[in-house]
Amino acid sequence: MAVDLDYPPGATPLDADELASLIPGHLTTQAELNEWEQLNIQQGDEWARKQRKEILNEAFVRQLHKQMFGETWRWAGSFRTSDKNIGIDWPKISVELRKLLDDVHYQIDHASYPPDEIAVRFHHRLVAIHPFPNGNGRHARLMADLLAERLGQPRFTWGSRGLVDAGATRQAYIAALQAADARDYAPLRAFARS
Repeated sequence: MAVDLDYPPGATPLDADELASLIPGHLTTQAELNEWEQLNIQQGDEWARKQRKEILNEAFVRQLHKQMFGETWRWAGSFRTSDKNIGIDWPKISVELRKLLDDVHYQIDHASYPPDEIAVRFHHRLVAIHPFPNGNGRHARLMADLLAERLGQPRFTWGSRGLVDAGATRQAYIAALQAADARDYAPLRAFARS
């Protein structure tokens, strides 16, 4: 049974092979897929809250994605193997992720920025790398929340609404990411705490 997908603006479309890796066979609409994924993401969030290990390493980045999407997609936790409408060239994912994680360790060790700024910049770069076939924004937001908590801050609110569906909140989020692309992080910081 095929799922009729309706991607919101800025979403990463899945290719045929990635779509064929959908685990639940009963889903037929984007709304059903979103609901199923959200339940899986909540389980991933619960798993993440129990973790006391280091989060700024590739193993944790992958494991979190697997926990968030592992009941939905067979490729959950695996880096993408094709280029997308966003993100770096797929063969560079591991190297660029390593650079990002090293940079964040340095920023923390040297207090290069306030905690919120470190977490928001981390989120932006993780989205820009776009390591997975799908779920990158949701994964990067949860990673940033976990980092903010580790840095003694509360989790972000991310506009206080779901960002899966098209709407004003999603548009504001994408606009804030685009401003960060131009090295203006103020809109993304403000959105993260809005």
